[in-house]
Parts: sequence; structure tokens; C-alpha cells
Amino acid sequence: MRILSGIQPSGTIHIGNYFGMIKKMVEAQNDGELFAFIASYHALTTVREKELLEKNIFEVAVNFLALGMDPKKSTFWVQSDVKEVLELYWLLSNHTSMGLLERAHSYKDKVARGFQTNHGLFSYPVLMAADILLYDSNIVPVGKDQIQHVEITRDIANSFNNHYKTDILVLPEAKVDEVVATVPGTDGAKMSKSYGNTIDMFGTKKGIKKQVMSVVTDSKELHEVKDYTTCNVYKLCELFMSHDELLALQERYATAGEGYGHFKLSLLEKINEHFEPYAQRRQHLLDNPDEVKDILAFGASKARKIASAKMEVIRNAVGL
Repeated sequence: MRILSGIQPSGTIHIGNYFGMIKKMVEAQNDGELFAFIASYHALTTVREKELLEKNIFEVAVNFLALGMDPKKSTFWVQSDVKEVLELYWLLSNHTSMGLLERAHSYKDKVARGFQTNHGLFSYPVLMAADILLYDSNIVPVGKDQIQHVEITRDIANSFNNHYKTDILVLPEAKVDEVVATVPGTDGAKMSKSYGNTIDMFGTKKGIKKQVMSVVTDSKELHEVKDYTTCNVYKLCELFMSHDELLALQERYATAGEGYGHFKLSLLEKINEHFEPYAQRRQHLLDNPDEVKDILAFGASKARKIASAKMEVIRNAVGL
């Protein structure tokens, strides 16, 4: 079973990213043959500054490698290092109706939010289809808002296969994790960079402490008992603490004498403890950028070998 996932090079990552997607992707290395790429071409729809794009690509590579992406278990590369995806993107464009793309929720949503409309934004789902179909992907893990992109991929693949009376394009299945951790941000809403309510994984100790101490709570004082079931601090602690540790924390909430600042410091300790090994690995990679480049080049060579062979079959099917 081949699993494919794309990673947007968006720079700084927070604990919501980790529990919502990264941790599951790393675990998928044991579930099948994982293909994971940094979506550098896709990023061009929003990132136009050369230096920022290069920085973001490097940082996301470092972060994922530090958090457990294993080049021996997976194929991990930068999308733009395998040019065959653009050739397939063009071939698939000729089997994609305008109506199909006009119905894409993500495009309509971005237009409604004021994004500059252009062909890249409009044809984004075709490039995503090329990403998926080039590697004969069986499973594509997505959020519920991305299911339509996999459905569009299937529609395009069916159109191609039917036209050339072949089955060379594998129809992928979307895999939606129904138990997705909704990580609360410092304001209690879903953690998101867009809301400015994040807690970073790899920020400075001072910066992370400031973020944790800013988590919104009610106004109960030291002499009052507190309700852990409605507390944002406790909800975050659930991500990091064992069952026994949570029971002990519940006792502290039910006993007067401690304030929310004490609970926040306990949360901060668990966050630092959890990510410290990853932070050490990350620092090693930051100090050795050539090692990161070699890993990505190795992944690209593995991906390119498969992509090249697949394109030979596709070219033959269309008469090129």
C-alpha cells in the first residue's frame, strides 16, 4: 500500500500542527510505503519571495526530519526536484473540464477571502492530481476539507483512463482521520497561525513560556477550587500527560491553594520535556545543512526513478 502526503512549506510549526498532522504522518511510515513531499510548486500560489520560499523549504525539511521522518522508511523529497510532475500536470490538464475546477471549494473559498485569482490558483487541483497519480498512490490522508481534491483526482484519472482505454492511472482513496485532535490555542479556539493563538514547538524557551502563560482561563483565585473539564490549560495537558499524571492534576484542580499559573508551569514543563529530544535533533540538522540537502536529494532520486518509469508508460499511452 502506497501512502502519499504533501507538506506545505509554511515555516514555523506549532503543537497543533504536530498533533493534527505531523505525528500521524510519521506514524504512517509503519503503515505502508510512505511518499511525503514538500509542496514547493504549490507554495508559489502564495509565496513570491525567493529567499522566504528557500527558507521555508529548508525549515520544514529540518522540522519533519527532527520529528521522525526517516529517509530509510519513507521517500521524502522537495516536489520541484522531480520535474516529471509538471509534465503530467499538463497532460492531465487536457482531461480536466473547466466546470470541475470551477466547482472546487478551495478555489471559491480563496476567491471569497480576497486572494488574487490566477491560473496557478485555479488549476491547483490538477497539480495535486499529478502529485498523487504520478506515484500510483493508493491512500491519500486528508482533512475533511480536502476530500474534494481527491475526488477531483479520481475524476481526472477516470477521464484519462477512459479516453485511452487503459487503467494505467491508479484511482486513489482519501483517508480521513475521524479522530482528529482539535488542539486548543491560547485563546481557547482551534490553534492556528491565522488566529495568532499558537504555542510553538521549537521557539525560544522564553517565547514558549510567554505563549503558555497567555493561555486564557477563568478568573478563579487561589483559594477557590477549579473545574478542569472546562479549562484550556487542562485540555493542553491531556496531549502530554499520562493517565496517572492527569488524575494527579485533577486532584490539584479540586484542591484550593494553587492558581492557574501553577498549572501552566506544569504544562510548560511537559511541553519542554516532550520536545527536547526533537529540539536537539533539529539543532543538529540546522548546524549541518548539507546533511539535510543530501537526505532530500536521496529522496528525490528515489521519487524520480518511479516518476520517470511512470511517465514512460503515460507518454506511450498518449502517443508522445
